[in-house]
Amino acid sequence: MDAATASRLRAFESWMREHGVVCSDALRLDASEAGGVYVRALAALREGDVVATIPRRACLTPRTTGAAAAIKDAQLGGTLALAVAVMYERARGAESPWYDYLRLIPDCEPVPLVWPEDEAERLLAGTELDKTVKQDRGFLCEDWKECIEPLIASGELGVNPDDLSLEKYFAAKSLLSSRSFRIDKFHGSGMVPLADLFNHKTDGEHVHFTKSDASDSDEEEDGDDQSNTDSDEEEGSNDQSNVHLVEEEDDDDRSNASADEPSTVENSTANPSGEGYNDEDLEMIIVREANPGDEVYNTYGTMGNAALLHRYGFTELDNPYDIVNIDLTLVTKWCLSKYSHRYAKARISLWHKLGYSGCTSEDAEYFEISYDGEPQLDLLILLYIVFLEPEVYDKLVCEAEDLIGDDEQDDEQDTIDSFAKVVKVTRPAKNGVEKLPDVKKLLHSESIGSALASIADIRESLYGSSTLKDDEEKLRTCSRVSERNLYHSLVLRVSERKILGRLRKHASSWSKIKKRKHT
Repeated sequence: MDAATASRLRAFESWMREHGVVCSDALRLDASEAGGVYVRALAALREGDVVATIPRRACLTPRTTGAAAAIKDAQLGGTLALAVAVMYERARGAESPWYDYLRLIPDCEPVPLVWPEDEAERLLAGTELDKTVKQDRGFLCEDWKECIEPLIASGELGVNPDDLSLEKYFAAKSLLSSRSFRIDKFHGSGMVPLADLFNHKTDGEHVHFTKSDASDSDEEEDGDDQSNTDSDEEEGSNDQSNVHLVEEEDDDDRSNASADEPSTVENSTANPSGEGYNDEDLEMIIVREANPGDEVYNTYGTMGNAALLHRYGFTELDNPYDIVNIDLTLVTKWCLSKYSHRYAKARISLWHKLGYSGCTSEDAEYFEISYDGEPQLDLLILLYIVFLEPEVYDKLVCEAEDLIGDDEQDDEQDTIDSFAKVVKVTRPAKNGVEKLPDVKKLLHSESIGSALASIADIRESLYGSSTLKDDEEKLRTCSRVSERNLYHSLVLRVSERKILGRLRKHASSWSKIKKRKHT
């Protein structure tokens, strides 16, 4: 650890003592060769041990910041308000109550949002983040122009306008994406000193972030508290390509910023009150034993590399939560290569009419391919309908109204039950299509397998002319420290392309099964 980092760590430890943040003697704050701060165990940690307590008043939130009045006057809420709070406290320098905390964390996290725009476009081409990062930039530019530019013009914050620039806004949003926690209804999301120094490990965390539920019972739908994210942005799912770093929409919307006057660290003797206020300390509790010398990990949730890179700026090799999305537009493109536009449109329309759909985002519909290469069931059913003989298709069209249920297909069993009705019309002699293995047996046909292989080829063409072997070789020789952006983009590309390879392997095996049956 260099002298400058050691000095910042000592200053932060003094800051914690001054503001009531308690860190167990069994923990040590340390720094990696790359300069990142992490937490490791000095003694054995046992399940149930409380290793840190953090007063809510020590957290940096839209309620505790010195910019609280300006945020209230501007009627800002959610992560937009928190971004202003972070930019403002950074602009105050040594005058900020959070100075020694903000000096310890980076100016920004290395998420694709803050990569040079041309580099992000080049490295992420074809990946799940290709469109998402471009959309993020557009949305955040709109946020800044509509909400922060007027705040700068008002002069109410009394800081240099450059400290609230678009670049500084992007940097602040990268920190919130990677480091903020949902605290409670009163504070909303905030920066929680010490808690955000625990790194992530998929399915290997030692510690969880907890809070009293006394006044937060209405927040149980917000998701996993130990994930240092804004849970509203994550929407409680593993959707990797449609999580945007934009203004969160929740109960703490813009109107909430007009509630009771906030307290601040420098005025912590004030007694704030209001709906959702709770002054109990936040805690970090051991949920898995750790040995002396071990790094102590938190978890940011179960998510694949696209989500990890998007929100936190890193990836994990062989991440079992990786997926690949295939847009309906790509499936349509394949269909148009085989059939007329009228044919393709009619088959897809019937599929929709029968109640099937892919996953949806703001402007796209897509299908998920799981880590092991298993395609989403709705995609297989779409291809089944595409391949129906004309007379069978016409029969299904005539009886479609009778097959449409009153309820949406909320889970896999609903989809199976619905497809069983389709099979009764299209293959009346076929019985027993009531369980997933039976459905797969019917859908794993040679024609559907061939179609999937072609669709996988179209999806992989988005990565450009390089092959998977090329990317693996680049990854092998790439430095994760000095070529960080390249390294993590390659991990993402390689993981996605391997999934497409598993999809092809699945699809090709179906034709082999048919051939074995015929021999």
